[in-house]
Amino acid sequence: MRSTHVVVIGSGFGGLAAAKQLAKSGVETTLISANGEHLFQPLLYQVATGVTEGERIAPPIAEVLRRRRTVDTITGYVTAVDAERKVVTYATADGVDEIAYTYLIVAAGAAQAYFGHDEWADRTFALKTLDDATALRARLRAAFAAPADSPERTVVVVGAGATGVEVAGQVAELARRHHRGAEARIHLVEGAADVLPFYGGKLSAYTRATLEKAGVMVHTGTFVTAIEDGVVTVKDGAGAERDIAAGTVVWSAGVRATPLAGVIAEATGCETDRAGRLLINRDLTVGGRADVFAIGDMTGLGALPGQSPVAMQQGRHAADIIRGVTGPGTHFRYLDKGSMAMIDTPHAVVEPPLGLPRLTGLIAWAGWLAVHLYYLAGMANRVAVLRDWLRAFAGDARPGFAANGGAPQAAPAAPAAEERVASADLGVAGLPDGPRNVPVA
Repeated sequence: MRSTHVVVIGSGFGGLAAAKQLAKSGVETTLISANGEHLFQPLLYQVATGVTEGERIAPPIAEVLRRRRTVDTITGYVTAVDAERKVVTYATADGVDEIAYTYLIVAAGAAQAYFGHDEWADRTFALKTLDDATALRARLRAAFAAPADSPERTVVVVGAGATGVEVAGQVAELARRHHRGAEARIHLVEGAADVLPFYGGKLSAYTRATLEKAGVMVHTGTFVTAIEDGVVTVKDGAGAERDIAAGTVVWSAGVRATPLAGVIAEATGCETDRAGRLLINRDLTVGGRADVFAIGDMTGLGALPGQSPVAMQQGRHAADIIRGVTGPGTHFRYLDKGSMAMIDTPHAVVEPPLGLPRLTGLIAWAGWLAVHLYYLAGMANRVAVLRDWLRAFAGDARPGFAANGGAPQAAPAAPAAEERVASADLGVAGLPDGPRNVPVA
């Protein structure tokens, strides 16, 4: 059995930030990644709509960390954690192995939640993984190859958080720009009273008006009650139900912790909330363990949003305690640097920190592009994505489509639930999709 000083589980924003911070002090670290990639999740919807290609936003984690010589990477799935023995068990393509640690940082992220209807996972498209985005892209390409009056040309997006708004807006732009005004019926369904409900006021009103001007039919105060055989049934606030025949249903209405949270809870005695998230201590430790930290979307700590800036700051905080820069037991304090969401070209909304004026329109859109480009991993990826953006937003090309051949003849089905590792059943309710925070920390 091999050993290391720190094991980091997860290669998302939190895990990567922790590994980089530990490398500053030359701490021996092993990062275990389920897919071997660092996924820049805020751009998944652009892969799904052909704006850019998947490899641009999911570079190999070993490549991202190649200059951190004290950080090793393993591609594998964690299957068990023994907190008393301080051993992690993981499975790779070569079999099952174990690794001993002195400290453990768990940053396994979140999965999609279906509010007690897990069967909907097989009837909808999620956007949590690169495979999700690739599957949705294939479906959208097939949809626009179908006759204009076909239900295949109807897209229902469930959940008007940042992801839902961005998907709806970009599908509308896909029809308008890339397909030269092709007919597409896009429905955005939200249970709250408005889109982007976590903003409210000016930003929500601007977003709704922009979407409706782009042709998106916005249904607020409306809930999905059934998804069957290409038909989505929704109920409005007055109790009236209606059926929407749709070839594509995108689910972005809720999140829950991944199954690994349950493994950690059992191993450490940590309590969980209704979404399966670990209720961590204020110093980010888990249960009564001073040697196990949990960060990011799989955790609950006060009113902190489950978003990338929180995960990155938490990753650095945990790493600083381990490397002795911050004292043991030091409480984590989140520095809010604002949040933003793209709508379409050239429209976005920005909620700055410190009570600064809210931004909409071209300035917000340019700011969104600049921030997301800056925090994308790798200079080559930034250059490639910028080139794709120029072709898609200044022109009408879709580089992500061109790289994958012509439109398929038949629309592919949504991937089965068992194919979605990130969406495995936890048997708990989900939480509403929150704001897309600026990925800076």
